[in-house]
Amino acid sequence: MVDLDYTVGNRRPGSQGGDTPDQNPPGDRSTPHPALPWLDLIQHYSRLVMAVVDVATELGAAPQPHPVLFANRYFCRLTGIEAEGGHLDLSFFDRLSLTHQKALRERFRRHFLSALLHYAYGQANLVSQRLLHEPLVVTLNDSETGQQRQIELRLRTAKEGLRIAAISPELQTCLSDCWAEAPSREQVAIQLLSKEPTFRHLLAALKPGNYTVSGCILIEGIDVTERETSKALIELLVGHESVLGTQRFDQANVLMKQLFGAADSFLLSAENSQAQLFTQLDQPEWQTASYRVEDLQGSAFLRATDRREVVNVPDLSLDCPTPCEVDMLNRGVRSLLLIPLVMRTARLGDGNVQMVGLVGLSSPTPYAFDQADCSRATTLMPALTAAMRHSVQDRFTNIHPSVRWRFEQEAERLSLGLPPAPIVFEGVYPLYGISDIRGSSDERNRAIQKDLLTQFRLALAVVEAAGHSVSNALVGQLALDLADHIVTLEAGVTVDSEVTLLRYLQREVEVHFAYFAQHSPEAEAAIAQYRATIDPNHDCVYTARAVYDTTIGHINGLLRDTWNHWQQSMQAITAHYCDLEATDGIDHMIYAGQAIDSTFTEFQLKSLRYEQLRAVCDCARKGFALKAIYDTDMTVTHLVLVQGYTVDIVHDETTERLFDVRGTRDTRYEIVKKRIDKACDAETGDRITQPGRLTVVYSTSEEWQEYERYLRYLHREGLIEDEIEQGTVEPLQGVNGLKFARVRVRPE
Repeated sequence: MVDLDYTVGNRRPGSQGGDTPDQNPPGDRSTPHPALPWLDLIQHYSRLVMAVVDVATELGAAPQPHPVLFANRYFCRLTGIEAEGGHLDLSFFDRLSLTHQKALRERFRRHFLSALLHYAYGQANLVSQRLLHEPLVVTLNDSETGQQRQIELRLRTAKEGLRIAAISPELQTCLSDCWAEAPSREQVAIQLLSKEPTFRHLLAALKPGNYTVSGCILIEGIDVTERETSKALIELLVGHESVLGTQRFDQANVLMKQLFGAADSFLLSAENSQAQLFTQLDQPEWQTASYRVEDLQGSAFLRATDRREVVNVPDLSLDCPTPCEVDMLNRGVRSLLLIPLVMRTARLGDGNVQMVGLVGLSSPTPYAFDQADCSRATTLMPALTAAMRHSVQDRFTNIHPSVRWRFEQEAERLSLGLPPAPIVFEGVYPLYGISDIRGSSDERNRAIQKDLLTQFRLALAVVEAAGHSVSNALVGQLALDLADHIVTLEAGVTVDSEVTLLRYLQREVEVHFAYFAQHSPEAEAAIAQYRATIDPNHDCVYTARAVYDTTIGHINGLLRDTWNHWQQSMQAITAHYCDLEATDGIDHMIYAGQAIDSTFTEFQLKSLRYEQLRAVCDCARKGFALKAIYDTDMTVTHLVLVQGYTVDIVHDETTERLFDVRGTRDTRYEIVKKRIDKACDAETGDRITQPGRLTVVYSTSEEWQEYERYLRYLHREGLIEDEIEQGTVEPLQGVNGLKFARVRVRPE
């Protein structure tokens, strides 16, 4: 047997970090220990992260940093643990993000939980090995290089695991509250994943000082920086948004250069007989150089596209046959990694190839890229091509195929470096409607009020508990402040209550929890109750608001599904663009005309308008059941805005909307859209929209004649009552003369 007395915190005097002595201490005449050069390799040169931590602690003992019995050099570089007398204390966790700190502590707790269940119920392995050894990817800074590294950590123990010999009454109580008898492995797994309140209390009590434990935990990890960078890059590239956007492209460019250790990157695109080279991609203005495609014959660029594979140019000075490559060499480039993006037919060289462009990475150092880089680049090719395809095809998901070609054409032009051309559809008819959830603001305010009252009362319980043990006037004043806030909240909430009051709790109350817990066990229990009620995704009590969010989501989903069902029959009438937005209700914006469907006729326009009214009536019918289903006072109102003349719409890359109207007359329509759902009757002052009714807003007698006929048809179908209420809309800012008609929708 070989004595591996090899530690960071407990070495033989005079031994060096990472060395195993090859001779015995003075006076020891036994056979000398042999040198272990392989152990020196593990200690100093392994890219694995390894450490053994002694987690032994005694019941009732104050928390102490855990001594590190062994740690290799890479672990020390990433964690900041000193080679002499190393301890795994909070300084290690402080190097992690808050999310990773929480996740790593949870991984440690699982091992202690496994030992606790074994101690209490005499059954081993109640926590599954999969959960005990679940990997966690964390970000750490390499103290030698200054670079961030992604490390996949796992925690392991010996086969028998940790051994708990005694536990505190508090921990015993929490354990009994959670499981009165021995749980199954499945029950433990469910609690670990769902974390019900009783289990949260158990985890809060599972801390040093509440048990006597012995054993060691092995922390082991591997550097997965390249894997995680590739993963992040792929997720960025295959997202639903276009990668042609500046911010997303900048992010992808940084990740690409980081992944391959490249100094710079560039793009090459071709259109007919011209090729363009784009460099300095990290600058606001890219540099552009143009070349004839025939001048690229024999270049590495065409080799990449012809072979449809990644090409590595180890030393450009030895392989520089074309003007483009000479220009790059003169700029100091020595190595190239070329990734072709294959998607569409373009003429390159003597033949046609499916090519959108080419992504290149460069370095001023010869032989900067190797076969591993080629393999990684090959893996990225589908994602890079998909990113371009999303930019060309999938960016505008609400556009009917009859107009998709125009957006594909423009995105393709942009990807090839050509100047943008406006996307305009002239002379289209707008059809706008809205189904608005009325009372949603009041309902949300009540939810905010309820959650804030719950959190402030829990905070007051903490401070009052602390006041029983801490003789301090400031504690009493803090309790009075909280009581005053509770009285104010009971009267109602203001616009800024949600933000300002939560900030107050964080800065004036929660910041003192550690002090309160240190001086009062009663306060510590109240703090545990406070934290158990906090929603981890929102860092506050979010119970009532979660119910509100769910209710709004369900109502929006119901209205959206109903509208989408009707969209099938509406698209069958004529191909048109329809934009549907959901916030507190849904609103739809339809554009239809010959610019979109060349076969468009007046009959199709009238059919589409009537079908729109039928669809809105169906949405109204679905809204009748809200109170019974969701136990809410919220209702849904419905409005259709009529416009008899056409508008011109244009796509503007600088705005969030897909289309904007063009021209002064068309802008008037946009103003009405934004304000009409809050408009009132000029005579009575009541809102023109009312629950359970369909309101039609129009301007001219011709529009009313057309829509009066549609309302008669709806009554004939049994969708609405026959009585029609009419009135004038009070003047809106810059808009006068609007009229409305309102009818009651019949339930199903």
